[in-house]
Amino acid sequence: MKHRSFMVVCLVLLLGTALAAFGQDATVNLESKVIESFNNTEESLYTWRKEASRFAVGKDPADKDNPSFANFGLEGGDFYPKLSFFDVWPMALYRNNREQKEIKSLGVWGKFKRMGYNWIDVYPTLKSQGDDAEPYEIPLPGHIRFLDMWVWGSNLNYYMEAYIRDEQGVIHTLYLGSLAFQGWKNLRIGIPTNIPQRRRIILDPTSASMLSTAERNSIYLKFVKFRIWTTPREEVANFYTYFHQLRVMTDVYERIFDGDEMSDPDWIRENWETGN
Repeated sequence: MKHRSFMVVCLVLLLGTALAAFGQDATVNLESKVIESFNNTEESLYTWRKEASRFAVGKDPADKDNPSFANFGLEGGDFYPKLSFFDVWPMALYRNNREQKEIKSLGVWGKFKRMGYNWIDVYPTLKSQGDDAEPYEIPLPGHIRFLDMWVWGSNLNYYMEAYIRDEQGVIHTLYLGSLAFQGWKNLRIGIPTNIPQRRRIILDPTSASMLSTAERNSIYLKFVKFRIWTTPREEVANFYTYFHQLRVMTDVYERIFDGDEMSDPDWIRENWETGN
């Protein structure tokens, strides 16, 4: 009996030691970071644009190869979806503090000519590049645990996806949630463990020019776009939804290694691109 009790004590001590060691290796510094507020202020970095599948109102379904919109029998060539900013927000987020802030949300107005699996993409471009800017993938700093956004729904049987790209160039589709609810709701998705979040190579300096040195050294994922899907048995002739405050919960613990300064994009530019 004494021998068995001694063995149990030893096992408990070994387990405690292992957990302590694991805790040291798994050091974390979790922070909630707003990636885009959708406030559309002068300080905003991004212009948000849209694209839709072939049966969007105002788009010629016969023109399969041309993504541009055409006047499909509509006066004035009107077409959908439309994007605009509005002075609306989730009260649950701001409560009584909203008077001190400039707060807006991004609205989407959609129309399709027939029911089915139609989609609308909403993606960012850099505001500094003007009207002809190419789609821009927003760097997500740190080791991302969750991605979430406030969404206003009108109880339609639609759903949303988020697209992210890992550092190896692979795009992953995340099911963000159903839009079958009324009013504002916080949609949240955990980042699956099968998506690699450990950078194997030095970051391209041009892809992280907006971030601090510490953030640039810890980028593994990029946000690509949102996609709204309609479903075959749901009405699609006229609908609205609104977005507010895209955020991530991220581990920004900075892992230092011998020679880490040589992975800094500023160091790379100074020592290689200037012809040193």
